[in-house]
Parts: sequence; structure tokens; C-alpha cells
Amino acid sequence: MTISFSSFSQLKTGVNWMTLSELEVAMTIEKKKVFIDLYTDWCGWCKRMDATTFTDPTVVDYISKNYYCVKFDAERRDTVTFNNYKFYDVSPTSKRGTNLFAYTLLEGKMSYPSFVMLDTSYNRINVISGYKTPEPLLGTLIFFATDEYQRYSNFIYDQFQKQIQATQPK
Repeated sequence: MTISFSSFSQLKTGVNWMTLSELEVAMTIEKKKVFIDLYTDWCGWCKRMDATTFTDPTVVDYISKNYYCVKFDAERRDTVTFNNYKFYDVSPTSKRGTNLFAYTLLEGKMSYPSFVMLDTSYNRINVISGYKTPEPLLGTLIFFATDEYQRYSNFIYDQFQKQIQATQPK
């Protein structure tokens, strides 16, 4: 009996990244939240996450089931279209580009790596900056995929309202 292991070497070992146009097509088939990795080609921590966090089997499995994942070079110079908007390089004469898509998502706070979560209507839920090991990133992915962030936000709002009511004259 012979066992072939050649098919195992073809298994994906990392996140299945897609382009913005592929994302838009996928969303017409099935709605999911979106995870966007904003990186640059010179970012050492971005490369480290690609080699470690984004190849961790637990992270890859969870993110693949619960998000569409987009890898976007924040310094790309070409114009991209997403959600019927055109995004271009806002600094065409500088040494490094700054694509308006990344600039908009990060509200001008250009830091790499940065990750943006969008809901199924492309509304920004959260921005996370900096290198993340698998465990903290997985916790964040779960928090947003399960909509726990909405319950937390509502709890904070309710506590704030109670505090305001307690200080109001009766």
C-alpha cells in the first residue's frame, strides 16, 4: 500500500487574501464581515505577521470562516475603485505613495501594519494598529465576528446614560 502526501503540500497554509474587486463579487454571493490588512512593502512587522500570525492554523481557519480578507498596499500608486468610489494616490510626487483608500480607512493615521474591520455594508467597525501575535488577533477577530462589540458599546452607552441621569436634579 502506498500513501501519497503530495496533496498535503498543496494545502493552503495562510489566509486567502482577495482584491477589492474580488471582495465586491464575493459579497454579492454571501455577506460576511471584512478584514483589511493595510501594509507597505518596506514594513518589517507586516512581513513578520505574514510569516507567523497569518499562517497560524487557528487564525487562518477562523478568519476564513468569518471574514473576507483583503490585503491592500497602502502606498500603491494606481487608482482603485471600491463601492463605486475611486481612490487614488494623494501624494504622487513623493517618494512613497499614499492611496486615498488607506488614508480614508485610517483617518490619516498612517501606521503599519494596520487592520480594518468592516461590516457587511462596508461600514468601518474598528481599526487596529501594530503587530499582533495569533492569540490577541484571534480574540479581536472573535469579538467583532460575533457582534460582541455591539453589546459592549450598548453597555457603555447605558452606563453613561445612567451616570447622566444620576447627576440630573430631580
